[in-house]
Amino acid sequence: MSAKTNPFGPKGWTPQRLGDLAGKTYLITGANSGTGFQAARTLLAKNAKVVMLNRSVEKSEAAIGELKQEFGSDAEVSFIRLDLASLAVVREAAAQVLQTVPRIDALICNGAIAQVPTLQLTVDGFESMLGTNHYGHFLLCGLLFGRIEESKGRIVVVSSLGYNMGIKTIQFDDMNWEKNYHQNKTYSQSKLAQMMFAYELQDRLAAAGHADVKVYVCHPGSSKTSLITSSGNLATRIMFGLMSLSPMVQSAEKGSWPQVMCATEEGLEPRALYGPTGLAEFVGPVGKGTLHPHAHDKVVMERLWAVSEKATGIHWEL
Repeated sequence: MSAKTNPFGPKGWTPQRLGDLAGKTYLITGANSGTGFQAARTLLAKNAKVVMLNRSVEKSEAAIGELKQEFGSDAEVSFIRLDLASLAVVREAAAQVLQTVPRIDALICNGAIAQVPTLQLTVDGFESMLGTNHYGHFLLCGLLFGRIEESKGRIVVVSSLGYNMGIKTIQFDDMNWEKNYHQNKTYSQSKLAQMMFAYELQDRLAAAGHADVKVYVCHPGSSKTSLITSSGNLATRIMFGLMSLSPMVQSAEKGSWPQVMCATEEGLEPRALYGPTGLAEFVGPVGKGTLHPHAHDKVVMERLWAVSEKATGIHWEL
């Protein structure tokens, strides 16, 4: 999409479009740093309530301290401990959310790990990136769906342009990539799986007449966050470090705009990928970007859904 055709104008979507969000509640996974943290800042600035779902208690407390310093001690920000790599902990976190969070206007699935150098398995025996990025969120969304629906809320899946850099389908015969593990292609697989989950969920909601719940997919472009530095190998970290000095990388704050837009903006198209629309769609004005058809291959999406329900032990009642 060129800047000329961006419905949000030549500068694309920016947080200036946000109205007062008082009374609305947003859940964000992986919100103690990077784009998740910046999304929390933007939403809090508009008087929303933000519940962070993070793995680290220490980092969450530090992040909340920073946000309260910026927005005042009565800023409505809290956290619930969530480890997406453990299905048992996802279930505990979801139970706590249901006990303490009466409404969910959007669940933003932002947390992720990337470019893990060697094959690692989660406690449940899944390849770590698929287990964390896809299965963890699949279960969390399923467990919280009823509460999201009550609020006529949204599910926002934060994917990555990496979805287009792997094998363009799901490797069903070896979901753990034991034969051909590759830090980038396997990461790509996890991000493709997340998108397929979102688009298949859209289809299922439409078929079941649940028009009240919206599901959107976005990506942050190329942003300065700790994602690569926290899990990538040395060569990947060095390469990204050099790249981050170039105009091909934007701030984490700008990288957070697509997810905030998908959580709040009216009239978005469901079968779309939102993010930067400038150079290689790494940076630039936020709007509707390029969505490659393999990301919503119906046969693959349906099979992945069945595999995901079996792996996570949840059956979505739609």
